[in-house]
Amino acid sequence: MRSPLCYCAIFFITLFFAVGCVNPAIYIKTTTESEAASSVSADAVSLGFSAWPGWFPWQIAKEQKIFEANNVPVDLKWFDGYLESISTLTAGQINANSQTLGDTVNSISGGADQVIVLVNDNSTGNDKVIVAEGINSVADLKGKKVAAEEGTVDHFLLLLGLRKAGLSVQDIQFVPLETGKAAAAFVGGQVDAVAVFAPFTTQALKRSNSKELFSSKDFPGAISDHLVFTRKFIGEHPDRVQALVNSWFATLEYMKANKEKSYEILANRAGVSVEEYKEYENGTKIFTIEENLKAFQPGNDMTSLQFAATEMTKFLVDVNLAKTQPDIRTLFDDRFIKAYAEGKS
Repeated sequence: MRSPLCYCAIFFITLFFAVGCVNPAIYIKTTTESEAASSVSADAVSLGFSAWPGWFPWQIAKEQKIFEANNVPVDLKWFDGYLESISTLTAGQINANSQTLGDTVNSISGGADQVIVLVNDNSTGNDKVIVAEGINSVADLKGKKVAAEEGTVDHFLLLLGLRKAGLSVQDIQFVPLETGKAAAAFVGGQVDAVAVFAPFTTQALKRSNSKELFSSKDFPGAISDHLVFTRKFIGEHPDRVQALVNSWFATLEYMKANKEKSYEILANRAGVSVEEYKEYENGTKIFTIEENLKAFQPGNDMTSLQFAATEMTKFLVDVNLAKTQPDIRTLFDDRFIKAYAEGKS
C-alpha cells in the first residue's frame, strides 16, 4: 500500500539531493606551476572552478584564448577542493565560481549575496554508487561498509537509494571519507561500496568486478550546476559578466568544431585518459542556450530553477539547516543569456 508519508519523505530527500547537495570534486591535484605563476591583468574577472565534467570547458576557454576573443581578461582559478571554491566566493575573494544550485541557496541563507547567471549542466549519470562483486541490489547493501564524503551530493544520492529500497543509513556501516580517499578505500577492498562523482568514478571502477548500482541518471534533471557571481561584481561590471557568458557559449561551439582537441584538454584537466574521459560524456548534459532560457523561466517542476530554489528554501527551514527562509527573489538573472540569444538571432 502506498503511503503519503513515505512519498513526503522521499520527496524531501530527493529535493535535498536535487538542489541542496554539494557536487564537489575535491583534492584532484593537477594544477601546474606554470598555471600558478601565470600573470593576469589587475582588472581580470577571477573565476573559480573545480573537477566536474560540466566545468572543465573553462579550461578550453583559457587554453584556446576564447576569453581574449571576447575581450574579457579572466584569472581562471583552479581549486583542488570544491568546498574551498564556495567559501572563497562567499568571502568575496573571487568574483565568480562554478557551483551547484543547492550550494548557492545555502550560501545566501548564510548571508552571501550571489546571483546565478548561467546553467552549465545537469548531472545525468556522473554521480554513482559503485559496489563490489556480489552486491546486486540496494537491499544487498544491508550491513555492508559504504563510503562517501559526508554532506556531498553523492552522500545524499546514497541516502535516496537506500530510502527507495526501504532502508536507512542505520542499515549500513557508513564510512565518512573525503571523496578521493573513499574511492581509494573501495579499490583497496576496505569498504564494500562507495558513492563518488566523476572523475573519481573511473578510479573506483578499477576494482575487479566492481559495477555501478545506481546513479544520477536514475533521477533526471536532479542536479544542476551554474556560473555564479557576487551581486557586487554584476552591479559594477555587467559588461564583463556578459563577456564571460558569451565566452562560455563560444567554448561550446569550439568543442563541437574541434572535438578531439577538446577531449585532450578536458581529459588532461581531469587527470584521466581521453578514452576514460569520453565515458563521462553521457553522464553530464551540457545546457544549450535554448535549455538555459527555458530553465530560467517560472515553472511547476524541478526543471524550473525558480521552482527548485523555492522548494529548497522551504526544505532548509524545515530541517533546521537555515533559521530563516533565504530570499531567492533576486537569485536568478537571465539578462545575460537573453542578450547572448538575441545577438545570435
